[in-house]
Amino acid sequence: MRAAVTGGAGFIGSHLAERLVERGDSVTVVDDLSSGKREWVPSEATFVEGDLLERELLESAIHPELDVVFHLASRKAVNDDQPHSQFRENTLMTSSLLQAMRSHGVDTLVFTSSSTVYGEAPRPTPEDYAPLEPISAYGASKLACEGLLATAAHSHGMTVRNVRFANIVGPRLRGAVVPDFIEKLQADPETLTILGNGRQEKSYMHVDDCIDAMLHVLEETTGPMTSVNLGTRTTTSVNRIADIVADEIGVDPAYEYTGGERGWTGDIPKMRLSIEKLAALGWEPSTESDAAVRQATRELLSEPSIG
Repeated sequence: MRAAVTGGAGFIGSHLAERLVERGDSVTVVDDLSSGKREWVPSEATFVEGDLLERELLESAIHPELDVVFHLASRKAVNDDQPHSQFRENTLMTSSLLQAMRSHGVDTLVFTSSSTVYGEAPRPTPEDYAPLEPISAYGASKLACEGLLATAAHSHGMTVRNVRFANIVGPRLRGAVVPDFIEKLQADPETLTILGNGRQEKSYMHVDDCIDAMLHVLEETTGPMTSVNLGTRTTTSVNRIADIVADEIGVDPAYEYTGGERGWTGDIPKMRLSIEKLAALGWEPSTESDAAVRQATRELLSEPSIG
């Protein structure tokens, strides 16, 4: 298979690129390195550095020989301090990529969406839950991109696999609760400040399972567009994550809370996706939520630096 991975120098994208290379696939990684790292890109992959909004870059990265594009590039912070810019960039990147794919006859795309498109929905949340009412610009941008992809699939003959992620954890994770707690406890093992009330509770999936599930969905689904949740059947609270990280570091801190049920504006306090559709396709996660957090903590602690 000949694949392009946008955002392929980032956390999930670099793991995906590695897996594809290990399978013997031909891989092109496209990334502007705004959050990814060049050293995370496998040496066997072709690396194209730049912004997906640049026409020349798209022309060099998207070519008729490609079989599939995995689109992971986006501005991901749920609490981005420039939400209008975030929404604009994420939707324009997707629109520009679709135009390039159509012009070069590349007709299969795997899109990484998010649980945030559901907003504050009942749990476990199935793929056909409605109405979809995200509470962050990030979630709104993912939902808007899904609309663009649905149009491409149903009106322009493209094949779209839309995977909606729970919280993904593992090596190279940055800007999330697990590495945040590691950094805080390494700096001060006596006290840990926790955003919100610590009772926020979400599903955490290990990145190895996430990649397995993505490739399974690509291979096992049919139709012009299919949306599938990727997650685990269990959840982990923020307090429990703090306990796991403290245990793995070997400290016993006092917890302090900033208060309120949300960690930040746009934070969804409780989330668990239904994975019945994924299970019906013949795939189940190998690691549940608590175990995924513990494994990721150990992996991040083994890295030279998580900065």
